[in-house]
Amino acid sequence: MKIQLALDRMKIAEAIELTKKVEDSIDWIEVGTSLIKEFGVASVRELKQAFPAKTVVADIKTIDNARYEFEMCYEAGADVATVMGVSPLVTIEACMEVARRYNKKVMIDLLNTSSEQKSLLMKYKEALFCDHVSKDEQEEAGSLNRGTNNGLLFDDPAIQVAAAGGITLEVIGALRATLNPAVAIIGSAITKAENPAEAAIKFKQVCQQEEELV
Repeated sequence: MKIQLALDRMKIAEAIELTKKVEDSIDWIEVGTSLIKEFGVASVRELKQAFPAKTVVADIKTIDNARYEFEMCYEAGADVATVMGVSPLVTIEACMEVARRYNKKVMIDLLNTSSEQKSLLMKYKEALFCDHVSKDEQEEAGSLNRGTNNGLLFDDPAIQVAAAGGITLEVIGALRATLNPAVAIIGSAITKAENPAEAAIKFKQVCQQEEELV
């Protein structure tokens, strides 16, 4: 299980400085939606320049204008870009086509996506599917529901799953047992920790322990 560090609600320089503290313990770097909204794809470019060996995810959450936005992210250095699963299928297809052309990856964010739409999306086996509990759900509704209860069984071994939203050290072991994601997307449990480097090390240790048990 890879650890994707989600960087949100901070300046680009802060994001780079924080990532330097934890880079040995994380695998992927997510340039969060708030970073991209505030600073544009310069945030993607600067993070990739600072950490060229890391997989950089542009969490642009595309829902329209797919070719332009995905080309923009990939040109800036992103290895992965995100599209909302609720998007029109023509939008998803455009994202997949651009990714193939650039030899990059697509992450499909399944937040609020219907079961019917999810079934249609399962044909994109080269994509990464993000089981996402939103920030608003966490803060306003206190919900951390995942996987089967939102209408999708990730039982196809060809499907790669990422999990995002409210992941802490207390739940990451159970998360592996229930959803077994290829990628755990972790934000504030590391970025807002009193000692981010120590928190990231603990997450890495848990992931390694789980791998040894598999």
